[in-house]
Amino acid sequence: MVLRSEPTARQVRLAVEVRRLRDAAGLTAREAAALLGVSAPQISQIETGLAGLSEKRLRRLAAHYVCTDEAFVDALVAMATDRRRGWWEEYRERLPTPFLDLAELEHHATFLREVQFLYIPGPLQTEDYARAVFAYRVPELPREELEVRVRHRMQRKAVLERATPYEAVVHEAALRIMVNDRATSRAQLARLLEFSESEHLTVRVIPFDVEGFAGAGSAMTYAGGAVPRLDTVVRDGPHGATFIDSEAQLAAFRTLFHKVEAVSLPPERSRDFIHRLAKEL
Repeated sequence: MVLRSEPTARQVRLAVEVRRLRDAAGLTAREAAALLGVSAPQISQIETGLAGLSEKRLRRLAAHYVCTDEAFVDALVAMATDRRRGWWEEYRERLPTPFLDLAELEHHATFLREVQFLYIPGPLQTEDYARAVFAYRVPELPREELEVRVRHRMQRKAVLERATPYEAVVHEAALRIMVNDRATSRAQLARLLEFSESEHLTVRVIPFDVEGFAGAGSAMTYAGGAVPRLDTVVRDGPHGATFIDSEAQLAAFRTLFHKVEAVSLPPERSRDFIHRLAKEL
């Protein structure tokens, strides 16, 4: 068994779900190992993402763990047997791992929901907008690394080109903050209007004057999995992105998204709103 030196977030998520199934079944790692005819340390390696799992072994474990959710098991099998390398792998050892994990998550998502208050969502950013955001970092990034980050962000647009259903809720503050100059802001708003015309992409705006809204701390990326149990929420923090996948937290974030969505303008009015802002610049 060849061990991975750095499992991806998707590989770790598979491992976490396998561990959760064992815990729900009330079995120890030693008992699970006996079911597969392997050692307890090997079960530990599987449950931390350091070792892979074949379809046959995964289905055997699911049966022994009395998991009767066939759609869920099929989704886990798809995760376990996917050996394709994504475009983001070219950035490994060139960018922090969370950049790659986010791109991988977006690639496999069945839908994406984004809530942002201070910045335009990454996949919707223009190149000049993204460059201005990365250039403001302290300590300042070396020019080469800055350009690598910009290229990576531009390639994340692939998820939009694949027609993945995408809904972005953006606060008026993010639309008005000029991260660079007026020309950059005008081009960014024009890009948002262009994206909003796509059938699979929805842009909603929360204006400053909306009443009854106290959710400015609810920024998130919500990525739909093959089944709801495999959904993931990503939140930015002071020390990088945090990936959230517990069922209780996912349920809370689903509710939170719908609360934010409820106070936003409908898509058509949002387009009119963005168009008015663009005229002001």
